[in-house]
Amino acid sequence: MKAAVFVKPGQIVLDEKPVPEVGPGQALVKITTTTICGTDVHILKGEYPVKPGLTIGHEPVGVIAELGVGVTGYQLGQRVIVGAITPCGQCYACLDNHSSQCGGHGTGGWKAIGGWKFGNTIDGTQAEYVLVPDAVANLEPIPDDLTDEQVLMCPDIMSTGFSGAENGKVKIGDTVVIFAQGPIGLCATAGAKLRGATRIIAVDGINERLAISRRMGADVTINFREKDPIEEIMKITDGKGVDVAIEALGTQQTFESCLRVLKPGGVLSSLGVYSGKLTLPADTIAAGLADQTIITTLCPGGKERMRRLLNVVASGRVDLKPLVTHRFKLDDIEAAYDLFANQRDGVLKIAITP
Repeated sequence: MKAAVFVKPGQIVLDEKPVPEVGPGQALVKITTTTICGTDVHILKGEYPVKPGLTIGHEPVGVIAELGVGVTGYQLGQRVIVGAITPCGQCYACLDNHSSQCGGHGTGGWKAIGGWKFGNTIDGTQAEYVLVPDAVANLEPIPDDLTDEQVLMCPDIMSTGFSGAENGKVKIGDTVVIFAQGPIGLCATAGAKLRGATRIIAVDGINERLAISRRMGADVTINFREKDPIEEIMKITDGKGVDVAIEALGTQQTFESCLRVLKPGGVLSSLGVYSGKLTLPADTIAAGLADQTIITTLCPGGKERMRRLLNVVASGRVDLKPLVTHRFKLDDIEAAYDLFANQRDGVLKIAITP
């Protein structure tokens, strides 16, 4: 089969690999649509280490090609999605309600981001086939009336963005700011709206993205290239600050900006993947006395999470189709990486089809 393989920092190439053999508890899924994530770009740039030869990607939409021993309740040819995070449902982390940090069957220790396996510790989804571990816990059927592109955001981008609002404990009537309106930030905006926030502020430097953020639920948009977002947000909130600040980019500047507009007792919900050193200036947290909460989140996975996200898509309350701005064949994935990594031509998400 064809697969996008990490060679070394700066190089992901299309290569040939054997179709995976299916073991007990596993399922082989034939990919019909997948995409490239910002985390994949971190891998490409060498900012997040993975082993050479690994197939990259963690957002699968496809059909079941083969089922391993013990995998029941599914049929060959059935359309499914699988979360970017594939918890086993039986380890200490899963049973402690931290399934994103899944350590696998029978393991005694915990490993940060252990639940993220596709394109991290096992072969991923930018290929013609992917082997799904712990299939019963992770395969979720797709309703017939939903297209691949309608559900393409569910495995990661939608789940991550929504969790920014969920873990930030957004309440009815809250004022929320989301720094960065890339795909995850746009989903965080939509999630804040669904959670009941009544004043949602979106910050970005690209007007086209800010226009989409209004469609996702933003009430106020700020282009940081035109206005100082910290000054504007404090003016909008009469100097009080926001209830929840969501960081959706993964830089020191946006992280610190979230702290500077956060009210005493507020929540900073961090979704970004950071590289390098991250610091907390003492004045942004009132020398540690401001009763603020900083929470980080790894995309929730598992079939129950996917079922709920599919329900949201099917309800029509959120339309994420505008996030798919480009389409490439798997044969052209190197060109797709070049476009996405360099953020050309207004790209948000790319649908990759074998």
